[in-house]
Amino acid sequence: MSKKTLVLGASLKSNRYSNLAINRLVSYKHDVEAIGLREGEVSGIKIKTELVDFENIHTITLYLNPNRQRQYYDYIVNLTPKRVIFNPGTENPELYEVLRKSSIEVEVACTLVLLSTNQY
Repeated sequence: MSKKTLVLGASLKSNRYSNLAINRLVSYKHDVEAIGLREGEVSGIKIKTELVDFENIHTITLYLNPNRQRQYYDYIVNLTPKRVIFNPGTENPELYEVLRKSSIEVEVACTLVLLSTNQY
């Protein structure tokens, strides 16, 4: 079953984990949206630079350090995802609390590992 996923902090650089995550999500047949600092395309997914009001986002996978996340708190909550995955280096107890108060599941994990172990 496809879980529409927003990659927040997407990069065009092929050695970045967010880029690898987009590639892997596409290969696992998930619908993917991406927001990053630069427009471009990864595995046929257009990276947007503006905050888009996406619909039916199941999962947001974060690739932003905690200081950069602050400006996205309201955006993330307003998208009403089922869960937010905090990849290594993105752990943020302040945002965990914001999400939990909005009944959004918090998962501290690696998207690439979740996919490769069929736990996504």
